[in-house]
Amino acid sequence: MSLTLREERRQRVFENRVLRRVFGSKRDKVTGEWRKLHNEELRDLYSLPNIVRVVKSSRMRWAGHVARMGEGRDVHRVQVGKPEGKRPLGRPRPRPRSSGSGRGLRLDGVGSG
Repeated sequence: MSLTLREERRQRVFENRVLRRVFGSKRDKVTGEWRKLHNEELRDLYSLPNIVRVVKSSRMRWAGHVARMGEGRDVHRVQVGKPEGKRPLGRPRPRPRSSGSGRGLRLDGVGSG
């Protein structure tokens, strides 16, 4: 499963928000006013790779583990296999609601209380 561009952007925005909170604001040399750090300044202060790169590399590492697993393992079958059969079209049919808290249900679906 890969990250969509929207997810990548949201992760970068969240990371920058956290970094701004950690590093605080900066006093402007010319005006003397406090201001937020710009994205480039945050990247210079925080030398580790950004969150998107970390997520992608950890997913690739996990994919390597799964690729080395035996074919009998469920995780390996899910990653390399193709789904069989067809899903029904349309919206799922509503399930019948039970009266009560759900306790006391029998296997035939009729509630006891």
